[in-house]
Amino acid sequence: MNRRRGRFGRPEIVGLMFAAPWLVGISIFGLYPIVSSFYLSLCRYNIIRPPAFIGIENYSILFTEDPLFWKSLWNTVYLTAFGLPVQLGFALAAAMLLNMKVKGQSVFRTLTYLPTVVPAVATAILWVWILNPEYGLLNSVLRFIGLPAPGWLSDPTWSKPALILVGIWGTGNTAIIFLAGLQQVPRALYEAATVDGAGILQQFRHVTLPMLSPVIFFNLVMGIIGSFQYFTHVYVMTAGLGGGGRGAGGPEFSTLVYPLYLYQNAFLFFRMGYASAMAWILFLIVAVILAFVFRTSSWVHEDS
Repeated sequence: MNRRRGRFGRPEIVGLMFAAPWLVGISIFGLYPIVSSFYLSLCRYNIIRPPAFIGIENYSILFTEDPLFWKSLWNTVYLTAFGLPVQLGFALAAAMLLNMKVKGQSVFRTLTYLPTVVPAVATAILWVWILNPEYGLLNSVLRFIGLPAPGWLSDPTWSKPALILVGIWGTGNTAIIFLAGLQQVPRALYEAATVDGAGILQQFRHVTLPMLSPVIFFNLVMGIIGSFQYFTHVYVMTAGLGGGGRGAGGPEFSTLVYPLYLYQNAFLFFRMGYASAMAWILFLIVAVILAFVFRTSSWVHEDS
């Protein structure tokens, strides 16, 4: 044992040697682009010409002269603030149903998870047909039962709720995580609550939610990060609705989410410096929100 340690050095060095390929990879493909993007955010850069340093001009234009920056930020915050709680609630309800001992349980679990393995582009195309205001499946059902049929993606009032509805469709992964958490709750706690006279709602409030709070916290954090990176569905579903040569984000910029506007500046208008500034602002916004979430996480149950 001593010979080996003398030959290869300290265990820490050996560990670093094994981790070296990953460290080199993250430095080249992760750290370098991050540092470069910060430098480019201080430059005027259109890919063709070399970057020209302009200081904080990109940031100044974003905050004072670009109304679409605020519009895209508001759309993203809207989808996060209103869509994420609905999606988490739906996923938790689905997990509780999947946790019940019923015949065909595995089939129901598979059907719940199945939408998450379908490619995002295929899902978006499917929902474009479902949400079509004239011949879409959803409006056909609404008309059949005598309810008004919204314009969905063609109506600025209903476009963001339509995206939230699509988000609910893809909560299978979150539901499975909730299901795993539910299966870790000791049955003895429910039995003790039943003996004390607690009903189903009281058991859910005083047993299920506290014991599931770490899983809820995890899904909340991942959901916030995912909501601020929402791109594929809105890009495909609103293609051609953006106007102004943008191709997506319509109608009337009501679905122009922040990542989509960043993409348009970078790869449609070739304003790489401007897009880099947007990326750093997005990073700071998410970091502040997550810091607040972690700071106020006293509601999360900790096992003693």
